[in-house]
Amino acid sequence: MVKPILLSTPHMGDRELEFVKEAFDTNWIAPVGPHVDAFEREFCQAIGTSHAAAVSSGTAALHLALRSIGVEAGDEIFCSTLTFIASASPISYVGAKPVFIDSDRTSWNMNPDLLRSALENRVRLGKLPRAVILVHLYGQSADIAPILAACNDYGIPLIEDAAEALGATYKGRSPGTFGRIGIYSFNGNKIITTSGGGMLVSEEAELVAKVRFWATQARDPAPHYQHTEIGYNYRLSNVLAGIGRGQLQVLEQRVQARRHNFEVYQQALGDLPGIEFMPEAAFGRATRWLTCLTIDPDLFGCDRERVRLALAREQIEARPVWKPLHLQPVFAGCESIGGEVAEKLFDRGLCLPSGSNLTPEDLERVIEAFKKV
Repeated sequence: MVKPILLSTPHMGDRELEFVKEAFDTNWIAPVGPHVDAFEREFCQAIGTSHAAAVSSGTAALHLALRSIGVEAGDEIFCSTLTFIASASPISYVGAKPVFIDSDRTSWNMNPDLLRSALENRVRLGKLPRAVILVHLYGQSADIAPILAACNDYGIPLIEDAAEALGATYKGRSPGTFGRIGIYSFNGNKIITTSGGGMLVSEEAELVAKVRFWATQARDPAPHYQHTEIGYNYRLSNVLAGIGRGQLQVLEQRVQARRHNFEVYQQALGDLPGIEFMPEAAFGRATRWLTCLTIDPDLFGCDRERVRLALAREQIEARPVWKPLHLQPVFAGCESIGGEVAEKLFDRGLCLPSGSNLTPEDLERVIEAFKKV
């Protein structure tokens, strides 16, 4: 039987099991404990921020981020359109309305010029958004500086969704640490994983403390169970935090392995007609969480979907680039500013197997299957 080659699988190191065993030996199994505290501290040190709250998912972190800045029902939130639905679902959780912003061609992320133009238009209408959610896509930072400048000019909080970009850099700093709040994901397919988990970071100590409070069911300090606010069961477990501590120690190795995958693919496939790889913007280092490329069917001879299906027949998992959120049925009727760039990337874009545990033989199998098309 041919071994399947999957898109992006968990890759454990040497220390994770030690930390998990420690949690078992000390019976710290509940969603509190020394590993959670240590994971938050070590994560702050790794990315260069001051405060962090470990939660059950990146989606939970984004939900808490919106609540922490006071987003209310009916508010508008500007959001990148080329992203996974979890970047926008929490907007609906709080009853707000997403407005989707198209990508630029340099980074595939939110177009800074479109954002500023949209904000200028909203000033004329007297209806500024309550926040901007900026997604850093596929391990590539967006061009943060002009986006942050536009937000600051109009007093709008910037929330960075860096779920896919841990280990990347923007002008020497970690994306997710520039805006008022940053969020990260440790889902099983991410560059490091806790099985399921996320992190919210901010320079504001009181904001992060409030997030921790909400994430643990908003239990008031009392000997009995007392609640003056509605909270959530969103705290990361001590066991999973132990996995995260071990994973954090090999983060740079995982980045280098994924960048190596990209280099191998680019060298083998980059000269094929109609093939273009996702560019690496000059302002920082991409992790290449996923290796993404576009296929021009007129030049290549067939379209992206035919390539994907051919790989699938060889037990190789590849996926289309994210379907833009303004095209998702669940967001039908929501406003979109631009969209043509994201739509073209979706129409032609393909993500190749990119796990940090791929072998040279795995990569060669993918390349040969691709070339056979």
